[in-house]
Amino acid sequence: MGNYLEKEQPPPPPPPPPVVIVPPLFDFPPLAVRTRMLESSYNLLFGKLALRCLFDDYFEDARHFSSRIMLKPIDDPHADLVATVSGPFDHKPDENIVGNAEFRWQSNVNDLHTFTDLFVSNSDPILRLRSCAYYPKYGFGAFGIFPLLLKNREYSGNQGLMGLRYGSTNLSFGTTFLPLLLGDDIPKSAWLIRRIGRLTAGVQYEPQIGAKDVEKYKDLANWSYAIGYGVGSGSPLSPSFNFCLELAKGSEFIASFYQHVVVQRRVRTSLEEKEAFGITNYIDFGFELKTSIDNDKAKNTIQNSTFQVAASWQVNKNFLLKGKIGPLSSSLALAFKSWWKPAFTFNLSAKRDRTDGKTAFGFGILVDNVREASYHRADPNFVMLKPNKEHLAEGIQWKIGERPMFESDLRSGNFEGIPRELRPLDKIL
Repeated sequence: MGNYLEKEQPPPPPPPPPVVIVPPLFDFPPLAVRTRMLESSYNLLFGKLALRCLFDDYFEDARHFSSRIMLKPIDDPHADLVATVSGPFDHKPDENIVGNAEFRWQSNVNDLHTFTDLFVSNSDPILRLRSCAYYPKYGFGAFGIFPLLLKNREYSGNQGLMGLRYGSTNLSFGTTFLPLLLGDDIPKSAWLIRRIGRLTAGVQYEPQIGAKDVEKYKDLANWSYAIGYGVGSGSPLSPSFNFCLELAKGSEFIASFYQHVVVQRRVRTSLEEKEAFGITNYIDFGFELKTSIDNDKAKNTIQNSTFQVAASWQVNKNFLLKGKIGPLSSSLALAFKSWWKPAFTFNLSAKRDRTDGKTAFGFGILVDNVREASYHRADPNFVMLKPNKEHLAEGIQWKIGERPMFESDLRSGNFEGIPRELRPLDKIL
């Protein structure tokens, strides 16, 4: 009888398959993406937006703090509110604490490019209205920026700004103008971007205020030119590389590159699942060199050439480490993020000034209930492991000292299985 029962017992369950943790991107999409339609494409392409985030985000000014709260109503996903307070640690008569709030409404929760927002602040502009409408089917868009309440309206830029733009797969152009100052001040700016394969070239026209119409177009100081080489899909979940050369305002030469790397590393810790033996990391590198090619302007400036190098490493879903080096200072930043609802981020930065040899600190706090965590199913074999958004990776073979190689949906160009905001843009916006 005992032998019979032993034969009827089911076989033991197979051991769980190996797991590779794929954490959410730490701060994506960047806040600058929410308003990219209000800015020239020339100022965002060529890796400029990625470099701006790499050089600025989580690096607080020395002996300063910043705090931001981003809230969204539970019953209305079309609206959100962002409030910010920043200032020095110590009271300074010539530097006040700045506070502002922005209420935003967008008609389509999946389309960041059509929206209206109202901005209030204790500094200029005190009250500002911005609106943008974009039609992806045709590629055309229109936008407007209108300061409603100002302490000083003498500057023409405080009279408001309107613009028109077009974007397709390989072409982008647009213009801005001052609606209340028509005449010689049209256009306020204009840009043209063309993409051919991996090469992108662009030109931007920004005339000086007060110049005559004929002189404006002949003055090289009103023109900027850039050419860039880019590799990668454009999705932050896949590696990318951008290199750019730019002649800005006819007097400044700029060379920059940005690289985004997605790697897996071996890890076995008590903080992860016992089946987890690997984790995905996101690493970014950036370099920018600016030098003046105008001798007259170089003589009037103390430093006619400058550079900055920065790198960031997202260790896991909770920690981000960043560093930045320049000719006069170096900075280090550490950020911690908890993926609660709402998400909470605390960042601490240290800046060492080489001119006086002193090190000063700054910190920031962010409460975010607007941007939700975006996760990635990197391979057809990946399936959801837990509601905490970690993913199962069957069939990936690890080799000591080598990076695991597998043909993923990203590499094949299939982005249908990932969140919309993580897919590459199909137009030059």
